[in-house]
Amino acid sequence: MTRLSVNINKIATLRNARGGDIPNIVEAALNCERFGAEGITVHPRPDERHIRYQDVHDLKRAISTEFNIEGYPSDRFIELVLETVPGQVTLVPDPPEALTSSAGWDTGKNKAFLAEVISAFRAKGIRTSIFVDTKEANIKNAVYTGTDRVELYTEPYASGFIIDRARAVAPFRKAAELAVHLGLEINAGHDLNLENLKFFNEQVPGLKEVSIGHALIADALYLGLEKTIQMYKKLLK
Repeated sequence: MTRLSVNINKIATLRNARGGDIPNIVEAALNCERFGAEGITVHPRPDERHIRYQDVHDLKRAISTEFNIEGYPSDRFIELVLETVPGQVTLVPDPPEALTSSAGWDTGKNKAFLAEVISAFRAKGIRTSIFVDTKEANIKNAVYTGTDRVELYTEPYASGFIIDRARAVAPFRKAAELAVHLGLEINAGHDLNLENLKFFNEQVPGLKEVSIGHALIADALYLGLEKTIQMYKKLLK
């Protein structure tokens, strides 16, 4: 069964809109775990517009499932990861002003930089995943960074799903087959939802984990958090 990691950034966005501590981030994460999530994902950005750096420390002390911290490996981000030692870190190539992740790494151009960062995380026993698209070169060059996993950027799949699902998933299946052949494990995330998740999970080999935030939290507004998490998990069996 593919594992579900719930990204709670949007819960932090709601809290920050009003100030104070409602909704409480730690309580929300613990509820996600209680309702069946196998992991919690956060993406602290430099301006702390949703998840704050203190949230990361608070969550690390509280949760018992896998903790996945994703972000651009700036000096401050690297320091945060090494201080908290999560189960997994996911490296994304976002500039500070990015609204959301919108592209994967050019792993050839950034191979030396990524390898240096990943080496520091591996020394602490932290599993590392890097955000990539489906280009063959980026999958192949990821091996030389020393990463354990690649996370496939699935926005192109989600965009194409409603038009031609088989055509939309084909490059992801091919990329996953190559990654597994090269000894890499597979994560996936971005715009996966209740409509397109099941087909993706069925078609992409070696998929270990999906990280879902925006769609899941939006669905929870209508369905409730517990029911929503259970619905997503059912699609991953």
